Amino acid sequence: MPTVNVDQEYLFKALGRKYSTDEFRELCFEFGIELEEDTSELAMAIEQIGEAAARAQGLSDKPLYKIDIPANRYDLLSPEGIARSLKIFLGQGKPPTYTVRKPKGGKLQQIIVKKETAQIRPHVVGAILRDVTFTPEMYDSFITLQDKLHNNICRKRTLVAIGTHDLDTIQGPFTYEALPPSQINFQALNQPKAMPCPELFEHYRTKDKHIGKFLHIIENSHVYPIILDAKRVVCSLPPIINGDHSKITLKTKNVFIECTATDLTKAKVVLNTMVATYSQYSATPFTVEPVEVVYPNGKKYTYPDVAPRRMEASIDYITSAIGVKLTPAEVVHHLERMSLGATLTKDQKTVLVDVPITRSDILHACDIMEDVAIAYGFNKIPKTLPAVNTVGKPFPINKLSDQIRRELALAGFSEVLPLTLCSHDENFAHLRQPDNGLAVELANPKTVEYQVVRTSLIPGVLKTLRENKSRPLPLQTQERRARNERRVCIAYANKKSAFEIIHGMLGRVMAMLNVPTTQYAIRESKNESFFPGRRAEIVYNGNVIGHFGIVHPEVLGHFELALPVTLLEMNLEPFL
Repeated sequence: MPTVNVDQEYLFKALGRKYSTDEFRELCFEFGIELEEDTSELAMAIEQIGEAAARAQGLSDKPLYKIDIPANRYDLLSPEGIARSLKIFLGQGKPPTYTVRKPKGGKLQQIIVKKETAQIRPHVVGAILRDVTFTPEMYDSFITLQDKLHNNICRKRTLVAIGTHDLDTIQGPFTYEALPPSQINFQALNQPKAMPCPELFEHYRTKDKHIGKFLHIIENSHVYPIILDAKRVVCSLPPIINGDHSKITLKTKNVFIECTATDLTKAKVVLNTMVATYSQYSATPFTVEPVEVVYPNGKKYTYPDVAPRRMEASIDYITSAIGVKLTPAEVVHHLERMSLGATLTKDQKTVLVDVPITRSDILHACDIMEDVAIAYGFNKIPKTLPAVNTVGKPFPINKLSDQIRRELALAGFSEVLPLTLCSHDENFAHLRQPDNGLAVELANPKTVEYQVVRTSLIPGVLKTLRENKSRPLPLQTQERRARNERRVCIAYANKKSAFEIIHGMLGRVMAMLNVPTTQYAIRESKNESFFPGRRAEIVYNGNVIGHFGIVHPEVLGHFELALPVTLLEMNLEPFL
């Protein structure tokens, strides 16, 4: 879950009273968030880098609350959002009404979208906050919220990237274009000079890892997205960096916000979160100026849309799902405490909910019911016994797996639990197996070690043996796992191969499963992961259910193993 650091003094002032740590922890629990720690910047730094280094940085020891926020509550990713929501929850205020106000003269600022952007990042939305008063605390919150949104709903800028600009330093209409890197040259944020785009990317790749980690999003494209003002001044190169020319400072009064995206819905949510959080600092609080986006086909769209969404839920559904008796009026009251506008239909059987732009997490009647339950109090819901008597029992496949595990443990084997992800080579080439197209591949793996979902247990077992080469011999492992099949894998590593030991374990497992010798057999295998002449396949009721044998030296070399390894892998599901 995302974590937000909130200044205690700011929070107490907003809520109108001071709280002890225990009191505030209880309030957080009632509201559905969690107080992780009562701390300070200095205390957190001391834990990470030591007291001497932390004090040398001159960090503040001002008390902070470190609060865990549900991942879908984007409106709570800032101190302003937390303070406002808690104040409403405590009955000290009502949700604000957001207003779109056109500028004097009625002509909107425009973002004109060029057709080339469809190749890389097709969507853009925008808004303007007028007459904003920045304080150092508000400025820090403004920057921090963008970082948290980038790491959360924006999926590290791959889906949405936020750009914020001092509107008084640039001039509309703005254009959203996609240009070859060789045609882009500008002074990026906090850089001392203008640089061509290839030089700028190399700088970030080698000297600024914080920005460099986003380069992969666009660097393989032949065009890069860019936002320019009417004088061709570069406002931003999304999703990498803003221009230095239009950077936000404490003196900024008018803020231009643009969000470029591959997902238009998420772009709207991000824009709404930004304007809902910081429009309170405008001269006319909770007022935002719209921006018109013009697409190549001539269609025009105006953002942001701050109108509430109308949803409805049955009173009977809400009360029965929670398990308490509530009057319709009580349901409305609880929803209002959660920042949701609510009214009843004439027959009092349905509640009509106006969902504000801050609550993009409300998608279904069950979300409305959950908010009623939170406001009512989970601890107040009475405990009840199920209306139907049931008897629990394990799934047959799990029961069988436990029996096999116990039998192998009694035989002296140790259970291992390797990861379900592995590299493509480990799953195929290292086992001398062709890629059969059955492995699920990750679209954007973080490292080459986690590229595919394994289709065999063997790579994980061999890697476990590799990491335990210093342990006393023999090494004996077993593994179970569930995906489409439940399998067992048994490995034995010692100075000499142990084909007969693994063969004996197969016989013991079959005996434990009461499988007659007439129902299973072993025969010569052609599995390339094993040594020719020392490999066999297991046949049960005419079907091949597994293989065992001495692992091929080439496979052992791929996994950095010098000892002979004898291994068995078998599907357990036919024995159910």
